[in-house]
Amino acid sequence: MNYNWNWGIFFQPNPMGTGTYLDMLLAGLVLTLKTAALAWVIALITGSIVGVMRTLPSKGATWFGFAYVEFFRNMPLLVQLFLWFFVLPEILPKAAGLWLKQLPNAPFWTAAIGVGFFMSARVAVQLQAGILSLPRGQKMAATALGLTTVQGYRYVLLPMAFRIILPPLTSEFLNTIKNTAVAITIGLLELTGQARSMQEFSFQVFEAFTAATILYLLVNAVVVTAMRFLERWVAIPGYITGK
Repeated sequence: MNYNWNWGIFFQPNPMGTGTYLDMLLAGLVLTLKTAALAWVIALITGSIVGVMRTLPSKGATWFGFAYVEFFRNMPLLVQLFLWFFVLPEILPKAAGLWLKQLPNAPFWTAAIGVGFFMSARVAVQLQAGILSLPRGQKMAATALGLTTVQGYRYVLLPMAFRIILPPLTSEFLNTIKNTAVAITIGLLELTGQARSMQEFSFQVFEAFTAATILYLLVNAVVVTAMRFLERWVAIPGYITGK
């Protein structure tokens, strides 16, 4: 293969006048982290609510949780992003649709919301599994103490369940970071998008995507390390990471 390697390309000025090609990639990395952070907040909050609903004795809440998870989990993320970005503004009232189209940084908000709801279905299932894995005696003890259902979940069940599911939640957070790459299809220039732009400007495809790969690996390594410390800190004796 006749390919001209040029690892010094990262320190050359980019055509957009925003610094070097390395600056382009780092700007994309920052946008990736911002998108993933907002998406994870949405996923964690929404997924927690839906996960709790799936464990309630109410049939209505259970069916809503079931329908929510099946809808967002079984539809490809790419399709969901297209629905949020291209379809939703067209089916809303004209004023609302026009507002969405003119929204500053629309690809960012769309990606964060789309990835957030997509991942929330997975968080809901993880939390449901964590709650159902707890001994029945804990819920009965909360009832015996006179706690309401909300208080029982808040003070007894959820603190235990979240500690138990921290390892799978770590995996879901890593998936959230990686899933932001799909947002390139709606015009978000996150890390993958900037790597592609660098490749198109410089024709150094291997260097661009090698650098992007290394940055993804570094971010994921930091997340995994931080979550391991968190798991040990909140570990409960007798439960997975507990000693």
